[in-house]
This record gives sequence, structure tokens and C-alpha cells, in this order.
Amino acid sequence: MTILLIGHDANRAGAPLVLLNLMRLLKAEGVQMRLVLGEGGPLLADFQAICPVTIWPAPEPYVMGALADKVLGKLGLWQQLHERQTQAQQHDILAQLDLKSVDLVLVNTVAASHWFSQLTIPDNTPVVTFVHELAMSVRIYSRPDELAHLLNRTTHLLAVSKATARYYELEHGFDPARITLYTLIDTPSLERNVKQARDQPSVYASLGLPANALVVGGCGNAEWRKGNDLFIALARQVIGQASVEVSVGAHNEPGLNQPIHFVWVGMPPGSLHDDLVLDIHKAGLTNQVHLIPPTPEVLRYMSRFDVFVLCSREDPYPLVVFEAGLCGIPVVCFEGAGGSPELVEADGGFVVPYLDLATMSNRVLELLSQPELRHKLGNRLGHKILERHPARQSVDTLVYLFNKLTSNQLTS
Repeated sequence: MTILLIGHDANRAGAPLVLLNLMRLLKAEGVQMRLVLGEGGPLLADFQAICPVTIWPAPEPYVMGALADKVLGKLGLWQQLHERQTQAQQHDILAQLDLKSVDLVLVNTVAASHWFSQLTIPDNTPVVTFVHELAMSVRIYSRPDELAHLLNRTTHLLAVSKATARYYELEHGFDPARITLYTLIDTPSLERNVKQARDQPSVYASLGLPANALVVGGCGNAEWRKGNDLFIALARQVIGQASVEVSVGAHNEPGLNQPIHFVWVGMPPGSLHDDLVLDIHKAGLTNQVHLIPPTPEVLRYMSRFDVFVLCSREDPYPLVVFEAGLCGIPVVCFEGAGGSPELVEADGGFVVPYLDLATMSNRVLELLSQPELRHKLGNRLGHKILERHPARQSVDTLVYLFNKLTSNQLTS
């Protein structure tokens, strides 16, 4: 079987990481693959180690050059030559991909609908779309016409959570009989990575954290959807409330007598970083809130979190929750913000009302002040991940689906 995979980029984020793990498992099954990416990124070499990778060329700024293009525009020839240039690029890509020899197409994320819409996939080739996005991300990362084309052409939809499946059924009218709940997590590799991270020296001394600090962690890209701003507001609330309770003797738990630090991993330099740093400074939290740029050593930070807070306004079923759970860390997240509540439930942390930072703050303080409770909930979350998402079952499910779809293609 030969599969064409289409992804949006090779950045170190949830959906590309899931795609990379999926491709490794498929390669072990003997599946032949080709990959199209809209852009490159830090994971590009990892993808290239598995199969041939084609990066879609960025649009050329000029047809012939800045001055020549102005002349062509005045002569009414620019549009014609630009279209010819674009068609030549697409012809080269199609020749590389040899779409007629492909048995199945797997589109990873709605963002990839842009590149899918530019490929002429044979009508009898099954298309499987792996959706990781809900309404906010759909609006940000796809165009309505391109997404509609992709979903209309999709033979089968893989949805990472019940919340995600409901969204495509109710908002886009996708047939629920052609939706499969599918979450891929390479649990053996993640467990090994967690152990390796814990065996290494702590990175927190370099941040100036005292050895007895309690660490509340967050992780993810720098974007409004991820709730980076909410993380800072939560830090102000938790640290302020803890200091008041200690000063008035409202709690005798040992946890609240320890310094509390908030650490977000995945915040690159940029305007949002600068805005958040200003908030941190004005709130008097410069020494207690730490923004770490994207790093392949995420687990060195996460494995030593005491509590993980998912401040996302929307996150279908984030990989970071799996990583936290396998580190034995309880998760506090928002109801109605995606699929994480389906996993966290009442025994893997706490699910609080949407954007209710007061309740989230109280739950974080409850966990910080009760080591036995956070260990109990964190361990239970890890056990649920292993029970519900065994890697072997995940890849078997997918290979069975692919074989079924391709056999239907041959008999139709």
C-alpha cells in the first residue's frame, strides 16, 4: 500500500508530532509513504528519515522582477504569466507525487486543506482526513471553500475526541457513520522519554527556582487560543491568594508555605511574549513566572511540574495532557474547551467552568496544598491514558481502516 500524506508544516507542535509518530508506526507495518508539507520546520529531518518529503513552494514574489512586473501589468500580461508560472510549479509537484500510483490519501489537520485543494486526486482514491481542530482553529487555519472541498471529498474522518466529532457532525454536516474516534499516542516512547527526562538534572536551578518550589506548568504555542494570557492571570490569582492565606494563617498545609512558581514552555520571542512579560512585570511576578521558548526538552520541565493547567480556550485533545498524565501530574482544564475533560474527568484532576479563573485558582491551590491528592489524581490520569490509548491498538485500527477503504476502492 502506498499512502500520500499531507501536512501543514514540520513544527514541533501537537498535530505534526502525532503525524510523525503515526508515520513511524506505519513504516514499521511496511506501508510506503510520500509526504507533502506546506512548510518546513524543526521536524523536517525526522520526516525525511521516514519517506520522501515534498515542501510546497512558496508563491514567487515576482514573475520576472519588480520593474519588469510593472511593465507586464501595464501591458495586461502579468496575470497570464503569473498563472502560467503557478501551473508550471503545480505540474512539477504532481510529477513528483505520481498521484495515480497512490492507494490512499491521509490529510492531517484542516490547515492542510489549502494544499489538498490544489492536488488533482483521482476520484476513486479514498481520502482520510485527520481533524485536530474545533471552531476557532478552523476559522484561523482554513478557508471555508477549501475546507468544504476537503470534507466533501473525504471518505472517512478521524476525530481526536468526542467533542471534535460532534463539531464536524453538527457544524459541517459530516455523516457520523463515517467518523471514527482516533487518538494516536506512542505511549511506550513517551514513557521512555519521561524516564529519561527524570534521570537528568533539574533545569529549574538555572531559572533561579528554589529546590522546594511548587511548580504550576503550562505548555503550548504562543497564541490567544492557547490562553497564554489566562496563564498569567491565573498565576497572579494563585500566588496572591496563597500569600494572603499564609499571612492570615488560613491554612496549615505545608504546601502553601513553599514558594509557588509558574512555568510556561513554548513561548518564542515576539510581540505576544513582550506583552506577557509586561503583564508579568506590572503584576510583580517577574521572579515567579517564567516563559520558556520552544524546546525539544519539554519533558525536562514538565516531568517536574506539580500541577499542569490547560488554559486553552480551545484544544481538541492536546498531546500535552497525555505527556502530563504519563508524568503522573494532575491536570486542571476548562469545560467546553475541547476533548480534555473526556480524559481528565473527576479522577485525573479537575474540570472547571469555562474561563472561571477563580475556581481554577482554588483547584490549583487545593492540589498544591495536598501532595497525596495530586499524586493520586496524577497517577490515575497516567493509568487511564495507558488503558484507553495503547499504541498497538491505535495503529492496528488505522491499518484495518486503510485496508478496508482500499479494498472497497478495488471492488467498486
